[in-house]
Amino acid sequence: MKIERIELVHIRLPLVGDFRTSFGSMRDKDTFLLGVVGDDAEGWAEFGGDPEPLYCDEYVAGAELVLRDHLIPRVTALGDVTAARIGQALAPVKRHPLAKAVLETAVLDAELRSYRMSFATYLGAVRDRVPSGVSVGIMDSAQELLDAVAGYLAQGYVRIKLKIEPGWDVAPVRAVRREFGDDLPLQVDANTAYSLADAGQLRRLDEFGLLLIEQPLAEDDLRGHAELAKLLHTPLCLDESITSARDAATAIALGACRVVNIKPARVGGYLEARRIHDVASASGVPVWCGGMLETGVGRAANLALAALPGFVLPGDTSASDRFFAEDITEPFVLDDGHLPVPTGPGTGATVLPDALRRFTVTRRDLYPHH
Repeated sequence: MKIERIELVHIRLPLVGDFRTSFGSMRDKDTFLLGVVGDDAEGWAEFGGDPEPLYCDEYVAGAELVLRDHLIPRVTALGDVTAARIGQALAPVKRHPLAKAVLETAVLDAELRSYRMSFATYLGAVRDRVPSGVSVGIMDSAQELLDAVAGYLAQGYVRIKLKIEPGWDVAPVRAVRREFGDDLPLQVDANTAYSLADAGQLRRLDEFGLLLIEQPLAEDDLRGHAELAKLLHTPLCLDESITSARDAATAIALGACRVVNIKPARVGGYLEARRIHDVASASGVPVWCGGMLETGVGRAANLALAALPGFVLPGDTSASDRFFAEDITEPFVLDDGHLPVPTGPGTGATVLPDALRRFTVTRRDLYPHH
């Protein structure tokens, strides 16, 4: 495929309510889409990061610069561009996995659309629908949390994930267990908010029969996670620590995790995400697909990934109305606790021009760069 134009569209969609985690609170989804126009198809992808480098070291304005000045020139220099060639072309640029992911994914979307092939077929999906879990942010009170969880269960979500931080951990988990019983699939996510000195507090979560505790310690603390895993009955799951298949193999070998959360944006794209899936599956380690509050553009591709055989735990790929009153694609709607895997070419998602126009802040060409 010869790339003719690459466009960046900065979008801002209001969330249906504040979403609070241990690293901050979000009121809208403020990110950008990358549109790649090839000689016979165009593709879209969504940047997974935020305006500020709080979840990870990448952020919207920085990603635009590294794309414009370093990543896009290396890819367009290939001439005949395929998604499979992008990883090697971008390897000399250190890190920046979210920026690399949005470029690779947009190219892959265009490439697959030109072949009339779906992401699901390309990645190796084995299911036509995936179970849907929901991530519940930190609340101001236990009652507010219980009301929120009750609402999600009424909608049909099959798994609940609670965000936790020091001071909001044992009590909210106990409240949810008491209210909804031991049979509710329940897990917690700390987003690196704890240290190994908090092992005693985290051990108190063992009594609640959780599916897993996600990323309690810093992302670069594999040894700490391995030590913590020895002290807990609840399986540890790594998220921010896993940025590649090599990371996954190392973490599993060290005993730092028994479950892996795969976020394609965080690991540099869907090709590396599939490799992590394969490494984990070969080790007998279950994986699930995490969420980054995606619009329909990112959600569609995540559903294809979550349909691979090793994704045996419900992920965070929830319905569109979990976060947005209006999306920029046709909404994904929960059906009996599941979401359908798109079957159309590429991601199967179509950006709606009118909705995109309403939520667009700015748009500019990154290639050719004027």
